Amino acid sequence: MGLLLVSLLLFAACGGKTEEKKDGFNVERQKQESTTSNPEAETDRVKASELVDLKNKGVGGITKVELPTEIDQAMAAEGEAIFKQYCMACHRVGKKFIGPAPNGILKRRSPEWIMNMILHPEQMVKEDPIAKDLLIEFNGSPMANQGLSEEQARAILEYFRTLEE
Repeated sequence: MGLLLVSLLLFAACGGKTEEKKDGFNVERQKQESTTSNPEAETDRVKASELVDLKNKGVGGITKVELPTEIDQAMAAEGEAIFKQYCMACHRVGKKFIGPAPNGILKRRSPEWIMNMILHPEQMVKEDPIAKDLLIEFNGSPMANQGLSEEQARAILEYFRTLEE
């Protein structure tokens, strides 16, 4: 019985005492406050791929593109073939892929901007604000310069006109 009493006294003396561990790894986490005064403003911001800016001509050698009223079907077919050969690795008609879908692009961008983006993507990403925002939106995947001629870029643009409907 004496042994039981001593054990209970030792147990009672040790209970309630907490030991702090001073050596080793310790992580204390604190809740971080949002740095934005209005968090909803970020979600209301229009994505670069959905932004409409028909006045911006982009950066590069293309300053004026005249589009006839009627679509040149032969040029559009040539543009579709070029698009499938050079652009389908990153762009899909009707859906976001590595890059934006070309559908409705002429409702959001000027013909000059589109051709400058096709012909001078490096310069556009460095100097054009929309191209910079697109680069961010599409996870830093820059558009590759495919070395296309101005005629090939114009054919792709004509193909894009068929995707407007």
